[in-house]
Amino acid sequence: MAEDGLLTIGAFARASRLSPKALRLYDDLGLLRPARVDPCNGYRFYARDQLERARLVAWLRRLGMPLSRIRTVCDLPPAEAAAEIAAYWAGVEADTAARRDLAAFLIDQLRGKDTAMTHETITGIRYAALSDTGLVREGNQDTAYADSRLLAVADGFGADGAAAGTAAIEALRTLENTPAPLPGDILNTLSEAVGRANRAVAERSTGEDSGTTLTAMLWSGSRLALVHVGDSRAYLLRDGGFFRITHDHTLVQSLVDEGRITPEEASAHPQRSLLLRALDGRDGDASVPDVKLHDARPGDRYLLCSDGLYGVVTDAELRRVLATCGTPEEAVRDLIALAHEAGAPDNVSCVVADTVSATGRHTGP
Repeated sequence: MAEDGLLTIGAFARASRLSPKALRLYDDLGLLRPARVDPCNGYRFYARDQLERARLVAWLRRLGMPLSRIRTVCDLPPAEAAAEIAAYWAGVEADTAARRDLAAFLIDQLRGKDTAMTHETITGIRYAALSDTGLVREGNQDTAYADSRLLAVADGFGADGAAAGTAAIEALRTLENTPAPLPGDILNTLSEAVGRANRAVAERSTGEDSGTTLTAMLWSGSRLALVHVGDSRAYLLRDGGFFRITHDHTLVQSLVDEGRITPEEASAHPQRSLLLRALDGRDGDASVPDVKLHDARPGDRYLLCSDGLYGVVTDAELRRVLATCGTPEEAVRDLIALAHEAGAPDNVSCVVADTVSATGRHTGP
């Protein structure tokens, strides 16, 4: 200990569980400056009241948080710092889940195991798509599309929102005329197509405020690749269970993930439509989609929809329609009708698709 009550760098390192090398680095980065530096020999000395910040840095490094974000956290009041850590960890868990899906897929491939063969063979899908202006909006900025390989819903926003949504789906439709990708290539194929979609949005949009959400599925054998950015959604009805298989990229969803509001509060939040990610023609993290793999099974029924549907129709009602309607055509008509009954304040779009077994029959609803 120095004579003036300061701790030497060695003593401070032991107390904070940071190495002297790390402390020198954090000094250079301005993250954790010493209280005093000896002008003659350059020795660093630290005050005891710096230990709290140093220990927080050590813990955040153990979480894997980047130094730039640690600096932000350390400079925030405690409550805001806690929220920032929660948001970071929610992102880590989402990324881990996506990588877990990819790892499972790759393991199956390398072991030569076709998980789809454990179920009855799927030969295709039956599908229907429908988009409706709703009862309040003057125009329709939604786009819904379905064919034997591609299902997609886009919800445009801004002055050129309709053009942005159309451009994004048209870019994905180029996949219809290409050979079905090998299972190991399907994610790369879809990611490249989304990059083209984002560039197409830039070409079709004249205003900086324009862009689109995009939720789409590309079928390849008994697997599907799901791409998602924004707050349109994809749901799965399987064996009587109803699951949402996308995660909203919105401010309110991030607040729910952080535990700052409940899902019920999110549905009435004044900023519930504020997007954190969308295809807006610009490069950067804000336009990076989630891309995941799923194994399809006979009897599966998938729903893709814009927020104009799920924003006014409850999950219980969505499930009821999907579970009781015999065909995708009946399902999309009934879903749009439910949105109208609830006032349809926004454009409403949905796609419903059923898997078809080798017998030619859909074994679901």
